[in-house]
Amino acid sequence: MIETRGLTKRHGPTAAVDGLSFDVWPGAVTGFLGPNGSGKSTTMRMIMGLDRPDAGTARIGGRPYGALGWPLREVGALLEARTFHPGRSAYQHLAALAAANGIRRSRVDEVLDTVGLTGVARRRAGTFSLGMAQRLGIAGALLGDPAVLLFDEPVNGLDPEGVRWIRNLMKSLAADGRTVLLSSHLISEMALTADHLVVIGQGRLLADTSVAELTAGGRALEEAFFELTGDSAAYRGTDAPPAAERGRL
Repeated sequence: MIETRGLTKRHGPTAAVDGLSFDVWPGAVTGFLGPNGSGKSTTMRMIMGLDRPDAGTARIGGRPYGALGWPLREVGALLEARTFHPGRSAYQHLAALAAANGIRRSRVDEVLDTVGLTGVARRRAGTFSLGMAQRLGIAGALLGDPAVLLFDEPVNGLDPEGVRWIRNLMKSLAADGRTVLLSSHLISEMALTADHLVVIGQGRLLADTSVAELTAGGRALEEAFFELTGDSAAYRGTDAPPAAERGRL
């Protein structure tokens, strides 16, 4: 699982993330929602050890990312689409990642097939469209067959067929018992993909609840989201048991 406790990150006088605490559990797609600038990407970067928090902790399986022995085998992430050398082919990019992380070479072909890039595996990745770059990034996240996965706006640049593919992939990964944290600005798509939601605003936790609970009474997720993220919004917890009761603090 992923745990954040009191996670805080400041940029000068501004708190990008402000005392944020939540858990992401295996076996479900947890949607990570918030307005632009709410701190979603910063939070994910701190979970992945790319940004150092000013206070608080982020742990994966009880350990900070930097303490993981073989990170790519334990955690896969797509935080930015174009994190590859543009002169390398998709195959070369993934093969280099596999070699650096002790992953069998045959796994490269498997993930290329999973993301639908087998036919362009030998093309230079720098020629890829944004949607193809997203697929390559997802292949990299899946390469080590990790139990924990983080995706920041993975549907960017994808056509409707690609968006549907992402939705089905996220659900299948969670059904395998993996921990999946998915950030997206497409609220309607999140309603179709996520089982649980963590909603933040101005770096603070606003809701930690199931999609079903947040949309109870027949209201749309979009309506509930805008109600939560208004200026007067305060934290709203629902069906998730307190962390202390779960023995996870």
